[in-house]
Parts: sequence; C-alpha cells; structure tokens
Amino acid sequence: MKNEKRQLLLVEDEESLRDALKLNLELENYEVTAVDDGKKAIDTFKKEHFDCIILDIMLPEMDGITVCETIRLQNDKIPILFLSAKSSGADRVAGLKKGGDDYMTKPFNLEELLLRVEKLIEKSKKSEHSAEEVVHYIIGSGKVDFHAQECIDINGEKHPLTKKEMMFLKLLVEYKNEVITREHILKMVWGYNVFPTTRTIDNFIMTFRKYFEEDPRHPNHFLSVRGVGYKFCN
Repeated sequence: MKNEKRQLLLVEDEESLRDALKLNLELENYEVTAVDDGKKAIDTFKKEHFDCIILDIMLPEMDGITVCETIRLQNDKIPILFLSAKSSGADRVAGLKKGGDDYMTKPFNLEELLLRVEKLIEKSKKSEHSAEEVVHYIIGSGKVDFHAQECIDINGEKHPLTKKEMMFLKLLVEYKNEVITREHILKMVWGYNVFPTTRTIDNFIMTFRKYFEEDPRHPNHFLSVRGVGYKFCN
C-alpha cells in the first residue's frame, strides 16, 4: 500500500460489521469515515472528499440505491462498491445500472473486499489521468482527435464525432484490452435515467468498425464479447 492514505466512506448499519470493516480497512492504511444510515452518507459525502464508497443497500432512512443515485447526480467518477444480502443476478444488475461499480454479497471474504476496493481506486485514478491526457489517439491507420471532436478513418476521410461517440470512444480507449460490460457503458455514456436499446450500442460499434477496421466483418480493434459487452484492442 502506498504511503498516501486513501479516504473511504463506509456506509453500513450493522454495527459489528461496520466496526470490523473499519478496523481492517484502517489496518490497510485507509482513512475511514463510517456512518450507519443513508441520509448521513449523503451529508458526509457533501462535506468531504473520498476516493471510494463502500455502500450497503439495505439501510435505514434512505436505501443504498437511492444514496448512489443521489451521489451520481454530483459525482460520476467516484467508485462505489455495493454490499448486499441479496445475491440474485437481477439485484446485481439493478445495482450496477443505478451507478455502482462493483457488487458483493454478504457474507463475503474480507481479503477479496480489500482487493476489490484497492482495484477500484487504482482504476479510477488511472481513468482520471487517461481522460486528462488523451487528445489524439491512433487506431490502426486511423486517428481520433478528441479536442476537435473528429476522426480520420483508414481511408483518410474526416468525420465529425457526436458527443456520445466521443464519450464512448474515450471509454474504450481508457479501458484498452479490458472487457467493458454493457451496464458500465450505459452508465458512463448515457447516464443513469435514460438507457438506449442494445441495438443503439451495437450501432455505435458498427460505426467505429466502419471508420477504423480494414474488414468490419472481422474486426481487430472493436471486439464483441458475447453476453457481456465489448473489448477494445489496439
């Protein structure tokens, strides 16, 4: 662990679990602020800076999903790890769609939770730096100019890019060689209240393939991962 302490907001109403998590996180050199209900979580978030939020879903005063949605109206970057007693796939998808970055069911392995928190923070910091630094990006024999909001395709033709195309491309670039789920794409590109159809995302990928793939039917850069999402390779 780095010497610099990361700031965590822990939101858990079960006192014994909250105290145990706080202690173990502090032993890993995190600075932990712990609260026991949803309204306190919102108030605390507004007053302080945090690098990650560990958020129980079943909370008094305001449930974790509502807390997450409220936070996302102000900050769409901070990683949020949901904790829940509900283990169904539908509950997990609902949590991710509402703005969560990860989801763990109770009871959970402490070592795994610590690892996931660390990875979420690392990925968040990496994405922040990538978003700041990427202006021009080469894809095969094509090029994207994020500042001018346009691209030059493999045939040398220039195309303007819409805001959503820009956001989607930047997301793919930031997560190069990693699989991005459809839920994460929806959250980061289209937001939290308006979700396009699956076909809309597919159409964007088809457009990118037309611009940057030598053979769009057999892509090398914009790959589909069946049942999960997409992967960008370059």
